[in-house]
Amino acid sequence: MKFTARQVAEMLQGHVEGNPDATVWSLARIEEGAPGCISFLANPKYTPFIYTTTSTVVIVNEDFVADKPVPCTMVRVADAYSSFGRLLELYNEIKLNKTGVSTHAAISSSATLGENVYVGDFASIGDNVKIGSNVKIYPHVYIGDNVVVGDNTTFFPGVKVYSDNIIGSNCTFHSGVVIGADGFGFAPLKNNVYAKLAQIGNVVIEDHVEIGANTTIDRATMGSTFIRKGVKLDNLIQIAHNVEIGSNTVIAAQAGISGSASIGPNCMIGGQVGIVGHLHIAEGTQIAAQSGVGNKVVEPGTKIQGSPAFDLGKYQRSYVVFRNLPDLYTRICDLEKRLNELEKK
Repeated sequence: MKFTARQVAEMLQGHVEGNPDATVWSLARIEEGAPGCISFLANPKYTPFIYTTTSTVVIVNEDFVADKPVPCTMVRVADAYSSFGRLLELYNEIKLNKTGVSTHAAISSSATLGENVYVGDFASIGDNVKIGSNVKIYPHVYIGDNVVVGDNTTFFPGVKVYSDNIIGSNCTFHSGVVIGADGFGFAPLKNNVYAKLAQIGNVVIEDHVEIGANTTIDRATMGSTFIRKGVKLDNLIQIAHNVEIGSNTVIAAQAGISGSASIGPNCMIGGQVGIVGHLHIAEGTQIAAQSGVGNKVVEPGTKIQGSPAFDLGKYQRSYVVFRNLPDLYTRICDLEKRLNELEKK
């Protein structure tokens, strides 16, 4: 889709300096610009590129002053960085604005779909499913029986939602996400044999949640696994059965949360963090990457690191000592040798 500099300025509440009819149809970084592209300049380090860029239009701050002629049309706005972010959102909305139901999709006669729903090729929607309005279900998505989905939620290709789960509005699920697979519940018997415990609960995902590619969230053994409002999960995360993730908590890639753990709201959890089951992490806790958490965190706003994880400041001071252990060991051995020589004398 093509836009003129005038139309861009109207969308961003800015004004044009240059050719208002200059046309763009793609986005690019200012240093990688090309004809037909729109770029932005917010960081002063990139100022030299505005004099050499081949982008057709560049978004700049209102107070930007050029030292020499600029080859492109400029759109002046209050904040170039946030305005370009808004432009990215609009571009994405247009690009992903799909509607219609594919004739190759398999949709149960008992399922109900809201208005302006998109269902792609070979998607499967089970019995008694309720889909809200403006939902986008891309090709090869599976939605099991009795699932409820709120408005404006998007399932990218290959998402699998098992039966009986509840999903809120304005959520995004990236490719390969699995919602509601069985929790890892097995009872040990004699002779090292394990009996599977039926997992009869579900997963409840509230509004404004985004889940990255290939992340898995297990259904509860009984009751529900909860992902609260505003949670953001990265790629390749494992959330076990009966876990609760508090609102607006963010978790980076490859983290694993064991069964029945409870994570408070507004937490920040780094990549490859492991959290033991049946413990609570207090509100606002920050856990550094690759930490192993084996004890509950009681004090809100706590920062921890390490495996086992403990206070961030103490960990960093301890690590300074740990790095020097080989030298300290050598010095101790040397002192012992000298002491033995003195004692012989």
